[in-house]
Amino acid sequence: MQSVIQQSQRLIVKVGSSLVTNEGKGLDHAAIGKWADQIAHLRTLGKQVVLVSSGAIAEGMQRLGFEKRPSGVHELQACAAVGQMGLAQIYESSFGRHGLRTAQVLLTHADLADRERYLNARSTLFTLLDFGVVPVINENDTVVTDEIKFGDNDTLGALVANLIEADALIILTDQRGLYTADPRKNPDAQFIHEAKAGDPALESMAGGAGTGIGSGGMLTKVLAARRAASSGASTVIAWGREDQVLVRLAEGEAIGTQLTAETARLTARKQWMADHLQTAGKVVLDAGAVQKLTAEGKSLLPIGVTDVGGEFGRGDVITCVDPSGVSIARGISNYASAEVRRILRKPSSEIEAILGYVEEVELIHRDNLVLI
Repeated sequence: MQSVIQQSQRLIVKVGSSLVTNEGKGLDHAAIGKWADQIAHLRTLGKQVVLVSSGAIAEGMQRLGFEKRPSGVHELQACAAVGQMGLAQIYESSFGRHGLRTAQVLLTHADLADRERYLNARSTLFTLLDFGVVPVINENDTVVTDEIKFGDNDTLGALVANLIEADALIILTDQRGLYTADPRKNPDAQFIHEAKAGDPALESMAGGAGTGIGSGGMLTKVLAARRAASSGASTVIAWGREDQVLVRLAEGEAIGTQLTAETARLTARKQWMADHLQTAGKVVLDAGAVQKLTAEGKSLLPIGVTDVGGEFGRGDVITCVDPSGVSIARGISNYASAEVRRILRKPSSEIEAILGYVEEVELIHRDNLVLI
């Protein structure tokens, strides 16, 4: 088995609370520094990395003197608010040694469920990556409630992988990987080196809760791998304190458990769009735009649109039809129908003057468009 990380260009690296805080003893500066060193090395290999880090609540607990994780939602939110300060500081200083800038991005599941906030988060993360910044993402535990009680950053890592179409998700944990049973209770448990993400058998093998520091267990990691696979991202679950684990994975070494997505990244995303039985609306294209989309594989620009049908919002899947009304493509619109009516037949350079802002220069980017 060879690690899928070697061929992956866009990576999500998720680090759990027990690793970041050394089992709740406070932020582990040495360990965080080592992961920053490794991510800096991955950057020299041309890889884009987004870091999803737990640890805010655990660090806040330590700073506020809690000996065990509080059960009250507002106490947890207070811990998160206090702990997030230290978490951001240590990542900023650790990456700064390599001349890398970091950005703190706090998300909730609601941010990724709302189509407009989803696209805003997506655009911001892509822009940060283009600037060479390492985004450090955590769940916004200061304002959420259900996510504190039931959520985990394994799921958040998978959602972010889907959000920015990552090639792979690396979950660094305090365990070597996935076993057929709990090795602490069953001496016959066998280590699983590789499996298909989404295999139902994995869920029964991965039962068990998390530590007293974090909220996730191995089951949440298996479920996260299944979720990431829906957009074509494979997942590697590995021990976070393995020497040079990220660098060795990037060099192709098989470490931990690899859960492979069966569908290619772009195929999975475009299949999702193609599978829409109904779309929110449609745009009518001129002959030139039809040629650009079908023969040249270009994005759809507003200037190529002659009419708009239906009412849709930014982030909705819409149908593209040729001048005779034949459907030729589906894609995710960067603008709402009311906005499209104002900018159709206009060059992209005039969007800001007309609307007062620019979401994207394309109406539908080619990566968000599938021919039918």
